[in-house]
Amino acid sequence: MAKKPNRPEGASLTHLDDDGSAAMVDVTAKASTARRAVAEGVLRCSPDAYSLLVSGGNPKGDVEQVARVAGIMGGKRAGELIPLCHVLPAASVTVDIEPDESLPGLRVTCTATINGRTGVEMEALTAVAITLLTAYDMLKAVDRGMTIQSIRLVEKSGGRSGSWRRG
Repeated sequence: MAKKPNRPEGASLTHLDDDGSAAMVDVTAKASTARRAVAEGVLRCSPDAYSLLVSGGNPKGDVEQVARVAGIMGGKRAGELIPLCHVLPAASVTVDIEPDESLPGLRVTCTATINGRTGVEMEALTAVAITLLTAYDMLKAVDRGMTIQSIRLVEKSGGRSGSWRRG
């Protein structure tokens, strides 16, 4: 038997039903609107790994291109990977990768868009995570001490809650 959720008076947790069981949010009655989300993250690596990254000399191939494709694919599959997340036909998932010598490492920004009934924040966040994980995988032979940091939502727009931007 599911335990009743302990919630503040008037608070509503959207992924729990009245009995406290996990439930997918029903978006049938929501209007279909243009929605957009931008997320970002960072991979920090050693100077040796960074040199391989920017020189294109990595034996596993072009880190940026492979990671970009992996991120796009990952963003499109967020609903299959995250429980209770809607499976969305993303209109667009873009992945921008910037090598940054000051880290050293990569800065990744992903933008996901859709015309739909629910937001695409999870698609953008998943795209960032998969991009960074792929870069890590391709460079780990040179640097197992890499760190993936600061995966976060930067902005979102569309839907009933409107626009939001990280301050």
